[in-house]
Amino acid sequence: MAVRWLCSLFGKPFDGGKRMDHGGPPEPQQQPYYSQHPAMMKLYEVQKEVQSSLGPQVCTFSGLQNDREYKRLERELTRLLLEVDQVDTEGKPDLQGTRKRAAQEVEGLLRYLEENATHPSRLAIEELSNAARQLVEERVVAPQRAGGVSEITDELVDALQELVLRLTQIKTEGRVPLRKARYRALTRLCAVQDVLESRTQHQTLPLPLSGETHEAVHCINQVMVKVSVARSQLVALLMGLSGRDSCAHLSRILTELQVELDALDVSGNAAIRNYRKQVVEEINGLLKHLDLEGEGEDTRRYDLAQNNSIREIEAVRAHVSHLREGVLRHCAMGDLGFRPKAELQSLLTHLDQVDTAKNPCIREARRRAVVEVQAIITFLDLREALACRLTGPDEHPSHRAVWLVLGSLSDLQAQVLGFDGKRADKSYMILEEMLTKQLLALDAVDAQGDEMTKAARKQAVKFAQNILNYLDMKTDEWEY
Repeated sequence: MAVRWLCSLFGKPFDGGKRMDHGGPPEPQQQPYYSQHPAMMKLYEVQKEVQSSLGPQVCTFSGLQNDREYKRLERELTRLLLEVDQVDTEGKPDLQGTRKRAAQEVEGLLRYLEENATHPSRLAIEELSNAARQLVEERVVAPQRAGGVSEITDELVDALQELVLRLTQIKTEGRVPLRKARYRALTRLCAVQDVLESRTQHQTLPLPLSGETHEAVHCINQVMVKVSVARSQLVALLMGLSGRDSCAHLSRILTELQVELDALDVSGNAAIRNYRKQVVEEINGLLKHLDLEGEGEDTRRYDLAQNNSIREIEAVRAHVSHLREGVLRHCAMGDLGFRPKAELQSLLTHLDQVDTAKNPCIREARRRAVVEVQAIITFLDLREALACRLTGPDEHPSHRAVWLVLGSLSDLQAQVLGFDGKRADKSYMILEEMLTKQLLALDAVDAQGDEMTKAARKQAVKFAQNILNYLDMKTDEWEY
């Protein structure tokens, strides 16, 4: 009875007014005696309201304290608390105990609401979201509103990708509201990335065509202009930078443009048909991002513990871990015969086929699994290259120096592959320092104009940086 829904949501029982492991609200207790007493009936009404309405809303609220919905929930819970406090128990111990438990339940919801809205992770999500908004406002939305054309550069795309990665690394402690907030921020930012990248692709097309080619071309050109404006409006909507437009309104505009294009008579002209098709595809690409108003309401999208794709990725990671242990064990014994590269390549193929459903967290989980596989493959490749390397009297001294560093990097990579600690560990700091020293050693190598040495040094620097990045990834305590 009462809010058993809350128990099933968090997967464990409550502790009678105290916080759960994940900061959940308290569990209501069994309804005691005096079931027909007016005081008991009033308390039961409070519990019913919590169960059917306020409890679920509080447990999935993902906003901040200054949000209108937060203030409404806080106001409603405060009202319930006052109603419970005004219940006359007539001095009966059982009724007093029931009233106390009801008050604890409502207080627990209030506490849970506040904790999630002010949680450091929630504030970090908002900070990154604001950084993304500012970036998109300055580089994309503002130029379009001023009548100009926004320039989509690699620098902008890389900056957005960096924000996406930082969002995926925010810890949620398993709290549903925090997971929901992170997921909603990620889906919108990834949608903006998709819109901007598709625009970059269309910028390379020889469009629009000349209006002299066919009378329909003029109409398509006008639609292209409207689509460009709609693209900017969509980006503004996704990032919360548009106070007037709505997804439904923009969807109607784009659909009307599609109807307008469908009605055009292209008179069998293949070039114009292809032009119209490309514009239609551009519109479809924008329309697919207009269902984000309800995105994040489905718990399965952001609570990934039971997600089939995550389970598939985890199974691959377990297999990779087994192969990694085998590779390191054989290398420690000086045995280079154990080379499961074909098996590792098949795992990469398997990961490439995992359905991410455009979920940024699943994408990141897959990316990290791919990095783990690639780290072993590059380790095996370098070991083989070092074992097969033939030196001669004509070898350039600088080239030999690069290979000496690569030998040291191979030994360090073996330690990184086997590392299973944290960033605060002394062994982590030693590994980081040793890898940095190898980068400095490469920087000190004077190629003396030798092109082979330059190429080898460049590759060695990239290899060392990849090892550092892998070590960093292993210790960032990322969660789904």
